[in-house]
Amino acid sequence: MKTTLKIALAVLLSPWLISGCGRTEPTEHSGHTSQETDYARPEAPAFTLTDHTGKVHNLADYKEKIVVLEWVNPECPFVVRHYEAGTMVNLAEAYADQEVVWLAVNTTSHFNQEKNKEFAEKYDLPYPVLDDHDGTVGRRYDAKTTPHMFVVDKAGRIAYNGAIDDDPQGNKAERIHYVKNAIDGVLSDRPVTTAETKPYGCTVKYAN
Repeated sequence: MKTTLKIALAVLLSPWLISGCGRTEPTEHSGHTSQETDYARPEAPAFTLTDHTGKVHNLADYKEKIVVLEWVNPECPFVVRHYEAGTMVNLAEAYADQEVVWLAVNTTSHFNQEKNKEFAEKYDLPYPVLDDHDGTVGRRYDAKTTPHMFVVDKAGRIAYNGAIDDDPQGNKAERIHYVKNAIDGVLSDRPVTTAETKPYGCTVKYAN
């Protein structure tokens, strides 16, 4: 009788024991939040590219400066909208005297130095357009769209990767300016609250 009772109790208790042992405590989600820190930032891939004037740019030349990389395609409607509105130019000029270097990178396969020059002159750009028509640097950075933005801190690490803002359609009265916020965070030695977002725009037209 005692043996039968013990077996019955064991059968009744076993689901509770299994569920109790299988339960896990909730863990804190680790993502791109205000907890972002310098050591979590990936190193920016090195590159050497020639701009629309023939000048050679090496990322290492801008050590101790903040570098903004903007993937651009002059034929992309998203890019055209931002350039007609002065989004990139105004932002670049706002930080020009604060050791912030702005570099546009054109990975579009059928573009070249001359076409980049035409684009730069059309919008009177205060920064260079680098020729990456073979796609080498774009692939290193995994650039997906135009525009696709990267903010590289003074230690040569990527502090931000993603969209210029949170307004893909360009119809919001108020926008979150991700790149501006990232630059401000790096300049003030504060963590970048939003270190990564999904970029929007036209897909990068890589060479085959």
